Amino acid sequence: MKKILILISVMFVLVGCDMGEMNNTPTKQVEMFLSKYQTLDSSVLEDLDDVVKEEVAFNSKQRDTYRDYMKKHYQELQYDVKEEKIDGDQATVTVEIEVRDYSKLLRTAKNYLEQHPDKFQNEKGEYDDSKFMDYRLEQMKKAKDRVKYTMELTLTKKDKKWQMNALTEEQHQKLHGIYEY
Repeated sequence: MKKILILISVMFVLVGCDMGEMNNTPTKQVEMFLSKYQTLDSSVLEDLDDVVKEEVAFNSKQRDTYRDYMKKHYQELQYDVKEEKIDGDQATVTVEIEVRDYSKLLRTAKNYLEQHPDKFQNEKGEYDDSKFMDYRLEQMKKAKDRVKYTMELTLTKKDKKWQMNALTEEQHQKLHGIYEY
């Protein structure tokens, strides 16, 4: 019995040591990165808050509405890792993501604005950006279609640990479902 307990203890130590190494692959780092969106990790929410604060066209209610839409969007993110290529301290992980397709709705809203500018005017007959933002958000609420994008995420090995490189603007747009295709 004592030998079995010792064997089990040794196995736990060995497995525990390997877990750190098992997570130190480009694919695992990409999976952990995308999982942060799905689980609404605090770092993802902080980035979202920063983006929302920068949008000067939003009023406070619109900011809250947009933030809620994006949280739901992140949680519904689906992904499938397709391939991992390692070249020394550089790696590329090809991943297919599936997200809500906001790009079509936002394009349609922009076209509607161009065709019906009078719908977005204030009492003085001037363009009211807040009215258009309300309309855009209402269109986003209707989003049902999903779209798949393929992305090549790059990583760099630093101090024996794989780290995600910064996303490109195109990759950000794809993650947010607003990429114009």
